[in-house]
Amino acid sequence: MKVLAIGASSSKASINKQFASFAANQVDGAEVITLDLNDYEMAIYSSDRENETGIPAQATKFRSLIEEADGIVISFAEHNGTYSAAFKNIFDWVSRTEGKTWGDKPMFVLATSPGARGGMTVMNQAASTLPYQGAQVAGSFSLPSFYQSFSKEEGIKDADLNTEFETQLQLFKSKLSRQAA
Repeated sequence: MKVLAIGASSSKASINKQFASFAANQVDGAEVITLDLNDYEMAIYSSDRENETGIPAQATKFRSLIEEADGIVISFAEHNGTYSAAFKNIFDWVSRTEGKTWGDKPMFVLATSPGARGGMTVMNQAASTLPYQGAQVAGSFSLPSFYQSFSKEEGIKDADLNTEFETQLQLFKSKLSRQAA
């Protein structure tokens, strides 16, 4: 079983990439492929650019990784209440390829930030809109105050937050198991 982990941020030290990778690695026996959005940097999408040069190879490669995965774990950075520009641009290009962008794959939608809301606004936005592009959202979780709430060694340190995370993760695992069967 392959699980794609995406930190929807272009920060080299992305806490969302760390969190997505952590969550994906909680799926027992899964091969986890962690993407770095910096590997998929493209010119800003426009229909004129698409008509002139076609769809970039990076968008096609990103799409093929989605197609090869059994499930997707994505953790969103919140920039001014919405997606990061890096993620939005990749999403815009990939949406121009054939079929539903997320390939009807089970998806665990996450967000985290250093702040007390943990990227909750963008997480809710993603959970409500990504199904229109072929995501089967099977759990969502926002981790507030990342640097106080998480460590690489312990994972989620707060017991209540960890219980909530585990509940949502189980929803994803269940959907992933049914999808892979």
